[in-house]
Amino acid sequence: MTDTEVLLQQVITGLSNGMIIALIAIGYTMVYGIIELINFAHGDLFMLGSFLALTLLGALGLEAVEGVGTWATIGLLLVTSAGFCGTLNVVIDRFAYRPLRKSPKLSLLVAAIGCSFILVNIGLFWGGIPMDVFSMGRAAAAPKNFPNLLGHDNLLGDSAILLTRGDLLVVVVTVPLMIGLTMLVRLTRLGKAMRAVAQNPSAAALMGIDVNRVISSTFFIGGALGGFASVVYALYNNTISFQMGYRSGMDAFTAAVLGGIGSLPGAVLGGLLIGLMRAMSDQYIAAHWTNTIVFSVLILILIFRPSGLLGFKLREKV
Repeated sequence: MTDTEVLLQQVITGLSNGMIIALIAIGYTMVYGIIELINFAHGDLFMLGSFLALTLLGALGLEAVEGVGTWATIGLLLVTSAGFCGTLNVVIDRFAYRPLRKSPKLSLLVAAIGCSFILVNIGLFWGGIPMDVFSMGRAAAAPKNFPNLLGHDNLLGDSAILLTRGDLLVVVVTVPLMIGLTMLVRLTRLGKAMRAVAQNPSAAALMGIDVNRVISSTFFIGGALGGFASVVYALYNNTISFQMGYRSGMDAFTAAVLGGIGSLPGAVLGGLLIGLMRAMSDQYIAAHWTNTIVFSVLILILIFRPSGLLGFKLREKV
């Protein structure tokens, strides 16, 4: 491959991974924008979505589907994982976060970390289920192979640049979701209610807005986006693990902060930038330096622009 082809290949890889990170990051930034909570359980929620998708494939015997059945199976996995993650996120909010909503912010943060540990252990136990897709549960903590439903055929033919159906799936799923979410927030009654609650919950309640319902809806949408991302990630990388939520969640949280936490466009921009930085660092520097480079860039940006690239400074609520 020529230098130009290598660069283009890394751009494709970086943008594909970046869009997945952006989907997860949106869940972080939506929740923070509403109740100023860093939901550290969000990454592990994403992990459970991928485990559910693998369980469905094994239980329904869909590992070897072909043709139209492949896309029908992917659609089923996307909808089911999104609904599962969204519902579980609402449950977590209802029983772990809502009772602490008027408590000090540190209490909510500790609760989020506790929920993260609980979800990690659920993932560990889930990986020990005696099913063929989990290698009969012989090694619960081992990474799991996710069936390659899309194949690795190059859509560009004999070109040295590899563009697979997995890359195409990332774009087909993530771009419409991002556009749809933007329209929902800007044009619908629910979106207006979300913006009102984010600005001033007390004033929104006085205007007749059901604040708890809006917050629950936000948690559901954020969790559902994590569910979509979990299926796309599993199909793109073909490997899942009960610890994957930490790595992906950290990338997504970093993307949200980099772009400006609380800003939906910022979360998308941050995700794309981190995806590209990781791909370029792995190719041109060394993989073991990648985390150092990503977080060094984050620190430098926050030094000169503390609110993030697309964030904006707000007055502190008192």
